[in-house]
Amino acid sequence: MVKIYGMPTCPYCDYVKEQIVGKEDQFQYIDIGSHIRYMGEFTRIRDNSPVFDKCKETGDVGIPCFVLEDGTISIDPADVGLIEYGSPSACSIDDHKSGRKGC
Repeated sequence: MVKIYGMPTCPYCDYVKEQIVGKEDQFQYIDIGSHIRYMGEFTRIRDNSPVFDKCKETGDVGIPCFVLEDGTISIDPADVGLIEYGSPSACSIDDHKSGRKGC
């Protein structure tokens, strides 16, 4: 199961939540604002993974964040099959600036 960390103020997270409807057996969406434990989990992931280096440089929070079953961490929905690589369907200008691979 892929864990997805996001929060309600993230429009990109809303898009991701739409994509996982009916796939709850494959994806678990975790709202990091709903409980301090979830915020702590996300903060540990973010602080210890080089995946977030570009986000930190640009001031981006780094959500949505995807944690695969094997422990791989990604900020790209294409890595978990939610969009195709190169698809502009869910990409914002900020995504392009930050170098998100799926954009």
